[in-house]
Amino acid sequence: MTGTTLDDYTDRYARRVRGMTASEIRALFAVASRPEVVSLAGGAPYIAALPLDAVGEMLNELGARQGASTLQYGIGQGTLELRERICEVMSLSGIDVGCGASPEDVVVTVGGQQALDLVARLFLDPGDVVLAEGPTYVGALGVFQSAQAQVVHVPMDADGLIPEALEAAIADVAHSGRRAKFLYTIPTFQNPAGVTLSEERRERVLDICERAGLLVVEDDPYGQLWFDREAPAPLRARRRDGVFYLSTFSKTFAPGLRVGWILAPHAVRDKLVIASEAQILCPSAFAQAAVTTYLTTMPWRQQLKVYREIYRERRDALLDALADYMPAGTSWTRPGGGLFVWATLPDGLDAKAMVPRAIAARVAYVPGTGFYADGTGAGHMRLNFSFPAPERIREGVRRLAMVMEQEAAMRQVFGAVGRGPVRRRGQAGADVPGPDLA
Repeated sequence: MTGTTLDDYTDRYARRVRGMTASEIRALFAVASRPEVVSLAGGAPYIAALPLDAVGEMLNELGARQGASTLQYGIGQGTLELRERICEVMSLSGIDVGCGASPEDVVVTVGGQQALDLVARLFLDPGDVVLAEGPTYVGALGVFQSAQAQVVHVPMDADGLIPEALEAAIADVAHSGRRAKFLYTIPTFQNPAGVTLSEERRERVLDICERAGLLVVEDDPYGQLWFDREAPAPLRARRRDGVFYLSTFSKTFAPGLRVGWILAPHAVRDKLVIASEAQILCPSAFAQAAVTTYLTTMPWRQQLKVYREIYRERRDALLDALADYMPAGTSWTRPGGGLFVWATLPDGLDAKAMVPRAIAARVAYVPGTGFYADGTGAGHMRLNFSFPAPERIREGVRRLAMVMEQEAAMRQVFGAVGRGPVRRRGQAGADVPGPDLA
């Protein structure tokens, strides 16, 4: 029997999947997971910080006592018990009953990724426009691409999304005859830039979207992982109408359980449940019960403090190493929480082209091209500090700086063409994003 090839299927693909490609983060996993490689590439939480013995006992007891129900089908919206606990979690950020935070309007999802996909399924037709920060979360770009939507990036600076740039983007989209359906934003400890939308800008962004009739999809996986001071209240804590609040337990408990949620405006809750049922029938009853039990019986608020201390130490290790080792002309953000630092390279260096040399030097990062819909961003890289130990972070930065210096020397010798002039640059170590954020 003759084997089939990719060409035998290409013409049969649906249009929405023909442009799908593997994300640059996923492509790095195979090499970044090698023990000899210092990985600054991923975004994995430091699960070893959990009381794993106690969590193991909790899961064993859960299976023994509730196996008959937790191993069975569930309901599409998610269990009431978990939705009640989720409302308790959101109240820590100021999203309470006064903001419309009701278990009735919470939809449990398979991680934050399904939450994004559900919103896209509900609102995006082929050719619709999504406004998103530039750069933005690579997983969101994959969802919008699958929906055949067009992403228009809105610039940021050290205070997050620039309101004037948002107004200009809305006007430009309307002038071109296209339709912008929503603003997708990670306003708190943004992935990948690490910046946070300022208090004053949060109100302005909401006002702009309200006047334009633009929905807001707020993605908030990192809001409880603040270091220096408590994060500003989420957008959903300020407006209930037109704002979809997405979050997950992947960064604060266990990503392997794949439990997230959407707090939706009441009018569209039922549509979200129907869409979720069409996708997955129901979220895992066991995973939901595990998260519910964790939130009910274990000191999860104290665990958040543990994570904050660990990640603060590792952020500081990364920032100190960058200041000590990075070549002149490099700049980076200083996040007040979350998991990421966004670095801007000296003129002429290409983060994507540099990856093979970095892997050979046993260090991994994510080039900035993965965070833009049009593949720009080669002059930037995302660095993660949540997983490696502080001494490993420092060694990884040392290796990375060596690679950058070698790359710069090679380009000088062979007369490589640089990536052109930059518009703006902060001093090394300053809390100023790179030029493509300005």
